[in-house]
Amino acid sequence: MAMFTDTNHIPRPKYGNHMVHSDPNMSSNSNDDDYPMRYSSVSASSPSSYDPSRMSGEGSPMMMSPWNQTSPFAKSPWAQFDDNVPQNTLIGSLVREEGHIYSLAASGDLLYTGSDSKNIRVWKNLKEFSGFKSNSGLVKAIVISGQKIFTGHQDGKIRVWKISPKNPSVYKRSGTLPTLMDIFKCSVKPSNYVEVRRNRSALWIKHTDAVSCLCLSEDKTLLYSASWDRTLKVWRIDNSKCVESIHAHDDAVNSVVASVEGMVFTGAADGTVKVWKKEMQGKVTKHSLVQTLLEQESAVTALAINSSGSIVYCGSSDGMVNFWEREKQLSHGGVLKGHKLAILCLAAAGNLVFSGSADKTICVWRRDGVIHTCLSMLTGHSGPVKCLAVEKDRESESSNKDQRWVLYSGSLDKSVKVWSVSELASDVNPSARMQQQQVASDGDSSRSDGSVSSGSRASRNRRQ
Repeated sequence: MAMFTDTNHIPRPKYGNHMVHSDPNMSSNSNDDDYPMRYSSVSASSPSSYDPSRMSGEGSPMMMSPWNQTSPFAKSPWAQFDDNVPQNTLIGSLVREEGHIYSLAASGDLLYTGSDSKNIRVWKNLKEFSGFKSNSGLVKAIVISGQKIFTGHQDGKIRVWKISPKNPSVYKRSGTLPTLMDIFKCSVKPSNYVEVRRNRSALWIKHTDAVSCLCLSEDKTLLYSASWDRTLKVWRIDNSKCVESIHAHDDAVNSVVASVEGMVFTGAADGTVKVWKKEMQGKVTKHSLVQTLLEQESAVTALAINSSGSIVYCGSSDGMVNFWEREKQLSHGGVLKGHKLAILCLAAAGNLVFSGSADKTICVWRRDGVIHTCLSMLTGHSGPVKCLAVEKDRESESSNKDQRWVLYSGSLDKSVKVWSVSELASDVNPSARMQQQQVASDGDSSRSDGSVSSGSRASRNRRQ
C-alpha cells in the first residue's frame, strides 16, 4: 500500500537562495545486496577524464556481460499480449542474461533498450526486431529523433545511429558527438580549453565523464546532454555541433528534461533542481538560469514533465516525488510518498505519473488538478527499477472512456517488463486522495527534502 508523507515528521527543504551543501556522494537506505553502490563521479578523488578501466557507475563492470551468442540477435521470448488483460497488470516480460537495463526509449511499436552489454536492442511488437552494438559498455540514455537515434554512454560520448532507408531493421552508426572534425578544429585554439579538475583542462565541447541523460527540445532542433562532469551541453541536431556548454551544478547531473516555452530543467546529486530558459542572442542560442526550484540534501535522481508542460516532477534519493505547477510561476505543489527507497526514474503520460524505485516497485499515480492518487503499486522486478518509457495503447485510442497506456520498465535485474495501465483503474488505497489533498493544501508543510542529521548522513554513502 502506498504511503504518503507525514508533514509533522519530515524535515523541511531550503527554498530560495540559501544553499544546503550536500555530501558529494548520494545515499539511500537500501542494502548493498539490494542496490549497487555509485560514488559521485565528481568527488575529489576522481580523475578529470574518463578512465576506461573504471567500473560501471551503478556497480556493474562495463564488460560484466560478455557477448557470447552465436548470433547477436538471437530471438528472445516475449510474453504475448492478452486481449482481455485486467487493468494495470503485467502483460509481457523479457529476460536475457546479457546485462543490466539502464535506458529505454519507445517510439510507436518500437522499443529500444540499452544495457551494460554494449548492445542497443530494438523490439517490435514484443519480438526482437534489430539491434546495434557500441564500442563502450554502459548505455545510460537513448533518445529518438526521426530516423536518428542518440545514445549517451559511460565513456562520455554521444553516439549517433541512423536507420537504413532501404531496410528499416538495419541501424548504422553515423557519427559521434562531438565529431572528430570539430574536436580537431576546436583543439587548435587555447581558449577552447576549460579547467575541469586538479588543474587539468579539456575541450569545452567534450564531456569528461559519463553522459547520464539526454533529451530533445520541444521543437526537436536541439539535443541536451547532461553528465556526471556537472555540465549541460546543447547540440544542434542538423549539423551535430555543440553550441553551448553550461557548468550547471556542483555535483553529477542526473536528469535533464525540456518543456514548453524554451524551458529546460536539470536535477543533480547536489540536491538542486534548476530552471534554464532558452534565448536567441542574434543567431546564437543561449540558456540562462532563471530559477532554482529545490535545494536539499538528498540527491535529485529523476525529472519528468507532463505532456502539456504544466507540472514538473522531481524524484530524489529519499524516495520522495516533489512537483511544481508552471501556471503558478512554478510554485511548489506538494510531495508524493509511495516508495521506501530512492526514486530512480519518472515518466508522465496523460493524467498518469509513474515512479520507479530502488525498492523494485513502480507506483502509478493519477493526477486530478494537484491531487495525486496512487492507483497501483506494480511489482515483479527483482532488482531496482532504473528506467521507464510509456506509449499510448493504440487499441484503446478509439475509446473515449478508457485511455490505456503501455508502460515499459527496465531494471538492474536484467529484465524489461511491459505493463498495461489505465487512467480509470480503481484506487489501491481508498483514503489516498484525502491524505494527498491534506498534504498538498498545507503549503510549506507539504515540501520534503528528506534531510538527515549530519551524524546519520556520515554513516552512509549517497547512492544513485
